[in-house]
This record gives sequence, C-alpha cells and structure tokens, in this order.
Amino acid sequence: MQYLWAGLGLACVALAMVGVVLPLLPTVPFLLLAAFFFARSSSRLHNWLLTHQTFGPLIVDWQNSGVIRSGAKKAATLSVAAVFGLSVLLSMPSHVLIIQAVVLSGVMLFIWTRPSG
Repeated sequence: MQYLWAGLGLACVALAMVGVVLPLLPTVPFLLLAAFFFARSSSRLHNWLLTHQTFGPLIVDWQNSGVIRSGAKKAATLSVAAVFGLSVLLSMPSHVLIIQAVVLSGVMLFIWTRPSG
C-alpha cells in the first residue's frame, strides 16, 4: 500500500508541475493531494514537499488553517480568466462555454470564500 500512496503522490506532483505552465491544470490542489499521499507513504517525500521553497508554505497554510494566500487567489483568478477568455477567442460551442462558466465559477467561489493568509 505504501508504494501505491507514493506513486499517487509522485503522479500528483507531476500533474502539478504541468499545471505550472498549463493554466488548464490546477497546481495547488495536486500538491495538496501529493502531501496527503506522501504523509501515508514516505516521510522523506512529505518533508521535501512541505519544505519546498515555493509550494511548501501554501501547503502548510492550508493544512494548518484552511488559508489560501491572496497572491494564490489572484493567480488562480487570472488563470481561470485566461482559460475562459481563450475558449471565447477560439469560438468554442455555447454549451462548452456554459459548462466552463458554471464549473469555473464554482471553483472561484470556493477559492474566494476561503480565509486569506
């Protein structure tokens, strides 16, 4: 089971890294999942993630108090706006735009109703 958890954690880190450059994939949720999986499989990987210079503080803030930093909220909002704007520019079908609007609005609502750190 330990190898399964570690494998899932590594997959989440890989997806998070892709999400850094692709605005369609969220980065922080994958890192939070990776922290969850690493906590159950490898203290070395878990500590590495929590002490990571860029991502560690975001994960620790979330784990300790459910806080999302305002900078992360703004970055998420810009990414969501960019993805939706790109969809509009590419003349995606109306039903795709409606689905995106509903899902992305829900994501933004969740993010902006969390406490800021």
